[in-house]
Amino acid sequence: MKKILIAAMIAVFATGSAYAQTVRMGTEGAYPPYNFINDKGEIDGFERNVGDKLCEIAKLECVWVKNDWDSIIPNLVSGNYDTIIAGMSITEERDKVIDFTDPYFPADPSAYMALAGAGADVTKGNVAAQVNTIQSGHVAGSGATLVEFATPDETTAAVRSGEADAVFADKAFLQKIVDESKGELIFIGEEVILGKGVGLGVRESDAELKGKLNAAIAIMKKDGSLNALIAKWFDGMKGPY
Repeated sequence: MKKILIAAMIAVFATGSAYAQTVRMGTEGAYPPYNFINDKGEIDGFERNVGDKLCEIAKLECVWVKNDWDSIIPNLVSGNYDTIIAGMSITEERDKVIDFTDPYFPADPSAYMALAGAGADVTKGNVAAQVNTIQSGHVAGSGATLVEFATPDETTAAVRSGEADAVFADKAFLQKIVDESKGELIFIGEEVILGKGVGLGVRESDAELKGKLNAAIAIMKKDGSLNALIAKWFDGMKGPY
């Protein structure tokens, strides 16, 4: 039955045109392990691997475009690229502006990180978060004072400099920073689940592209390749698919 379902989804791509459609994949390139710029100056990470595989399955000719996070949705809408694949959580607020594919990564816990021994108070202190993220929205409604920054690196630097008492971000992003700090930085407080998982953002008018990507995501979930990439990039994490 599993093989029959995969074959049916592959058939979705056989009905299209004979040439490959060029799709521009927009990402931030600054949020490892989801996406980052490697030593060769190339976009790399979990989402580069996922995006390339989706394009292969869907028979799309994909090119990668780097864009700052704070303008990533407006530049999708204005046509500077065709998808957002940048660790973006599916939320009702964003879904009013753009459309989303099915999730290719489950809702990841968000966590607070602070200097060890600093006694940071995440309910009343200054908490850093990246601008226009689900984490910044959560902090703004938590009673803490939100300190927003344009990039993920600036949020963590603010904790080290004392500009912020803690940072609130995806735990998967913070984990490596905590591990490499050799005890200088620690997780504090409770983890919080936000959003409905991570999906590709597309323009609301691009229903055909969304359909092709959803079919490709379904194939990756059923053949185990998506879980394999999750394990590769997230320290052996067991994927839910």
